[in-house]
Amino acid sequence: MTKPGSTAEQGNTASPNTTAARPVDPIHLAAVVLITASVLWRASITTRGYLTSDDFPIIGQADAGGLDPGHLFGLYNNHFMPAARLLTWVTHRLTEYEYWPYATLMVIGQVAVSVAFYRLLRLLLPAGWALLVPLCLFVFNPLTLEDSAWWAVAINLLPMQLAMIVAIGAQVRYIRTRRRRHLVTLGTSVVVALLFFEKALLVVAAVFLLTLCLYAPGGPLRAVVTTIRRWWPAWLVLGGISVVYLAGYLSVSTSTLRAPISAGEVGAFLQQFYGQSLPAGLVGGPWTWLDASDGPAVVALTRTAQWVSWAIVAAFIGCTVWLRRVVAVRAWILLALYSGLGAGLIGATRLGSGFSGVAGLVPRYFGDVLLVAALCAGVALCGLRRAEPVDATEPVDATEPGPVRRHPQQFATALAAGLVLLIASSVYSGVDFGTDWRSKAGRDYLNTARAGLATAEPGTVFMDQPVPDAVVPGLSNPWNMQSRFFAPLDDEPVFVTRARKLWVFDSSGHVRPAWVKGVKAAPGSAPGCGYQVTGGRTARIPLKATVVDYWQAVRIGYISDRDTTATFRLGDGELVPFDVHRGLNAMFLLVSGGGDEVQLAVDDPAATFCTDEIEIGALVPQPVG
Repeated sequence: MTKPGSTAEQGNTASPNTTAARPVDPIHLAAVVLITASVLWRASITTRGYLTSDDFPIIGQADAGGLDPGHLFGLYNNHFMPAARLLTWVTHRLTEYEYWPYATLMVIGQVAVSVAFYRLLRLLLPAGWALLVPLCLFVFNPLTLEDSAWWAVAINLLPMQLAMIVAIGAQVRYIRTRRRRHLVTLGTSVVVALLFFEKALLVVAAVFLLTLCLYAPGGPLRAVVTTIRRWWPAWLVLGGISVVYLAGYLSVSTSTLRAPISAGEVGAFLQQFYGQSLPAGLVGGPWTWLDASDGPAVVALTRTAQWVSWAIVAAFIGCTVWLRRVVAVRAWILLALYSGLGAGLIGATRLGSGFSGVAGLVPRYFGDVLLVAALCAGVALCGLRRAEPVDATEPVDATEPGPVRRHPQQFATALAAGLVLLIASSVYSGVDFGTDWRSKAGRDYLNTARAGLATAEPGTVFMDQPVPDAVVPGLSNPWNMQSRFFAPLDDEPVFVTRARKLWVFDSSGHVRPAWVKGVKAAPGSAPGCGYQVTGGRTARIPLKATVVDYWQAVRIGYISDRDTTATFRLGDGELVPFDVHRGLNAMFLLVSGGGDEVQLAVDDPAATFCTDEIEIGALVPQPVG
């Protein structure tokens, strides 16, 4: 028998200084698994693609501008994003056009956003398995795949999403504690986000609307008055930031506001926004996509899918209102108000333009709306967590509703089934998105061109011209020019304005001998010569058609009895000098001008220069055969 105080008994007695190991929170564990799975899913889609469209001009500007304030603080398509430009410059300096660093940064950004969102859910909602619903709704949302796959979008939206999460969390903590340090976090998060994207001003609206709808007591008027009076320090901070930022931004930007063409255009946009994209995003859709060439696909919901998505959304809203009453209604009002702001901003800047036909179907326009939607769904389903209510009339409803308490097993089963279906729907929607994202004309064009340059003969030169629209759209001019596109490469090609032997990149990026296709000169009358140009005289050579006044490529095939120099003029354009070499040769020139004739002169009075091959127009690959 063991005596009291013996070693065996002491070994079974816990020391007062020993802390029992905390059990692992299964909800935390499930959240970690879900976030990890969502990030891996997104990474598998992101890494299939490549840089596209706006990425190339943004990187080209980073290469050309560097750390110059004019570059960092200059607008890109009216977007103010100095922090995004700086991040792009740093990444480019290390890796040029390699894609993996950009993809890695986007995946890291998505990890940060996902973890921060889960922490916000834990702060905002009562603990319980149901909070995994809004978590999955956000991290597995197919309409936000573009936010973590396209660099030009990710450097704007990921910081905005993170800032919105941090700002809402700071506001909730300030409401609960009234500690001013949370105001510092609130203001700092908004300022940082505004350095990445001017649309981050909507973070201010999101914080105010969330406070109004979820934390202010009473009816609409009383809630507004209470929100302003009770938490005025937060509005003072956010209002000051907004006024200063808007004053600076509006002083350098140009207005992008547009008037819609018709009421029908507005109706079509709202049907796309609220009838297709938003409900599909709430149920793991859209399941089908419309291929958008080299860019990400856009929503292409079938009519049946529209009805199904709306039925599911309506059923979910009805269920939450039945379970939670006031809190659920307030949560859905919050979503309606914020989505209305988002729709209004898109409509005011896209309707009446060439993009209005699909304005309500573009996924990147929903990156912030779906974050708020996931929060609203969580509040409507789980209730609102609050440490110490300061007003008995506030919309507090964190307890389990009666139907859930009476039927916990059925509720848990329905919850699990709903999560599985939501994730399965999202993954299914991501299949076609990933297939579309894998096709990248820019990657193929660049790789083909680099391979051709590596094997090209010494002295290979090109004339500058646009890359194909599928690589960089013409709207990005002049950053769609080959000289700008290839400039970030160490082995960039050489571009000239005149050359005896010229090369071009064809539409696929292959290096090919150049030719000119366009308007030809009328046949000359000199036998065996065509047009004979002698020293001291300017020959006027008529063209078969009129050439428009613009930059043109010219090919002159000639024969000369000696080396000399000559000048060429198209219409009333500038004189362009070029070298003439003895024998049968050709010269390519880049000229500006237009008209129905050209002028040609040689400088050596004793020289004889014959040509019957002058063609003006576009550079094309030399015909085969």
